[in-house]
Amino acid sequence: MPNTDLLARAAGVCEFCGAAEGLTAHAQPPADPVLLCPVCRGEADARAQGHWQCLQGAAWSAEPAVQYAVWRTLGTLADPWAADLRETMILSDEAQVWADTPAALEHRDSNGVLLAMGDSVVLVKDLPVKGGGFTAKRGTVVRGISLVADNASHIEGRVEGQRIVILTEFVKRR
Repeated sequence: MPNTDLLARAAGVCEFCGAAEGLTAHAQPPADPVLLCPVCRGEADARAQGHWQCLQGAAWSAEPAVQYAVWRTLGTLADPWAADLRETMILSDEAQVWADTPAALEHRDSNGVLLAMGDSVVLVKDLPVKGGGFTAKRGTVVRGISLVADNASHIEGRVEGQRIVILTEFVKRR
């Protein structure tokens, strides 16, 4: 159940589309949470109904947290109208600071466990090493991994003395 301040701010409706059913607070660090319905939270198929058109009105919200949430959601949509709307949005100063702050990448292994710099991982699959001329075998332990700063699906580590990039979907934390 969302807190009373959030319910009051949203007037008891979804801050994107105005629906009144199934509302819950949707966290979006570093901004404050927004009140969203199941469709706007991504728990139901919004594309089939053309549901995301509601963002055209929500983009004009005076609430910085809603502006930021709309801006982030528009960035996930492939439709040309969404890219155009995102480019023309005028964010409040507070929402602009949130938008300019790069999101922290989370590197997670094949089981969804958070990886950290220096962890040891085990390969869960045989991996041919391009340019290395060998195959990194399943069960190989890679110690002291490095996280690739701009790609959450890549880590780096040494296998057979060679530094390689490994997809996180093929490792599990040890």
